[in-house]
Amino acid sequence: MLSRRARVFLDYSSIPSGQALQSTNNFIMSQPISDAPEGILLVDTPQGITSHDVVSKIRRVYHMKKVGHAGTLDPMATGLLLILIGKATKASQYLMSLGKEYTGTVRLGVSTDSQDAEGEITKERPVPELTEEQVKAEMKTFMGDQYQTPPMFSAKKINGQKLYKLARQGKVVEREPRVIHISRFDLTKYTLPELSFLVGTSKGAYVRTIAHDLGEKFGCGGHLNELRRTAIGQFRIENAAKIEELEVMSPSTLRKQLIPVIQAVPTHAL
Repeated sequence: MLSRRARVFLDYSSIPSGQALQSTNNFIMSQPISDAPEGILLVDTPQGITSHDVVSKIRRVYHMKKVGHAGTLDPMATGLLLILIGKATKASQYLMSLGKEYTGTVRLGVSTDSQDAEGEITKERPVPELTEEQVKAEMKTFMGDQYQTPPMFSAKKINGQKLYKLARQGKVVEREPRVIHISRFDLTKYTLPELSFLVGTSKGAYVRTIAHDLGEKFGCGGHLNELRRTAIGQFRIENAAKIEELEVMSPSTLRKQLIPVIQAVPTHAL
């Protein structure tokens, strides 16, 4: 029987972020036996390491070269990263298209060049006396489809060059806005000048930019202070393993952590 972390829902659609999923108990299936391990591994990523670092660690843990991931997580962020092992790498495009859910905090009154806490402060402004109701009302205006301009400090490429490399050189280039979808944007804690939130987004949305734009709506600016990814489609952080836990597991236990890709991904996506 699969471990708690390897349970998966057979709901192939991208869940509206934050909605509770139905019990997985009816959908647990056995991991197929094969010589080499393969499947989807849910990892709870710590702060300060890149997604590439996580892939390298998992390669050593599973003694596998064919390992990838489905969606980069910024080093300042923590939380869920989908690691794909063996033939599961074929499902990367489908898995990257799923909606995401995050929790985090916005620090109002301080703007940075990267739109997060790792950037240089560019402007400080007083925070207006906002009520909790005013904050919630403004957050509701972010719901639905909208255009978002990728930040300069991002891995997006323009003419073959990553934006963050240009930004580090002090360069700013024109970026084409793209359509994103925000399925929910909830205030979870109100402690000015910080606001804690839960947000559900489509593929390609930058939560840093959402935090920045919210600050601008209030006329005081702001930046993303903390970020944790809690869900990708039907996959939840509650079922993820920490790297240090994986490093001490036996080979048989490691295999039990893998979600068979055929259970988690529709056949047309393979």
